[in-house]
Amino acid sequence: MNTRKYAAEAIGTFWLTFAGCGSAVIAAAFPQVGIGLVGVALTFGLSVVTMAYAIGHISGCHLNPAVTVGLAAGGRFPAGQIAPYVIAQVIGAIAASALLYVIASGAAGFDLAKGFASNGYEAHSPGQYSLVACFIMEVVMTMMFLFIIMGATHGKAPAGFAPLAIGLALVMIHLVSIPVTNTSVNPARSTGPALFVGGWALAQLWLFWVAPLIGGVLGGVIYRWLSDEPGGVVAGT
Repeated sequence: MNTRKYAAEAIGTFWLTFAGCGSAVIAAAFPQVGIGLVGVALTFGLSVVTMAYAIGHISGCHLNPAVTVGLAAGGRFPAGQIAPYVIAQVIGAIAASALLYVIASGAAGFDLAKGFASNGYEAHSPGQYSLVACFIMEVVMTMMFLFIIMGATHGKAPAGFAPLAIGLALVMIHLVSIPVTNTSVNPARSTGPALFVGGWALAQLWLFWVAPLIGGVLGGVIYRWLSDEPGGVVAGT
């Protein structure tokens, strides 16, 4: 059963990274019909909604190391399962980035130097935001993401609507933070593209692990304090 959970997490994170980053790399600025910032934000959110319905009952559909760690901090996920979940998520994100690279590089003019949907700060922030501004944005956005996840998956929340609340939250997060960091709130999603871009993307990757993990823990702990009634483990069945 655990092996199936890890496989589900890898597949789900593959879909989030491939669809989300793919929308940014391939479709965002496509001539005449590009989907733009709003389209990329919607794609990331929809990737979570679709996978939550597909694998939520198998693994809990974390798709994100910060979510896994945050749920554990909030008492909703066993700490002993953090490492295998995170490993599966990173594997899924790397596989997605590899496939996206194969596809994207098939077009004339493809250039990894354009970023390949990597996250960055200062000179590599879409809006040239400072390291401090980017760090704060990632912490706050991940904190609120976990807060919403904790509430939406609580036993007293409206049944069946958690994927919609969580997916819409991710859309909102992207709409606000794409200009600042290109939006991470997910260390696995950041790791995949950074491995292919190398250089500055790998040098700045630390922020997109540290800040989301801090935010995830804060969101989980704050919600646990606010609503300390048992809410069920978010790890599938």
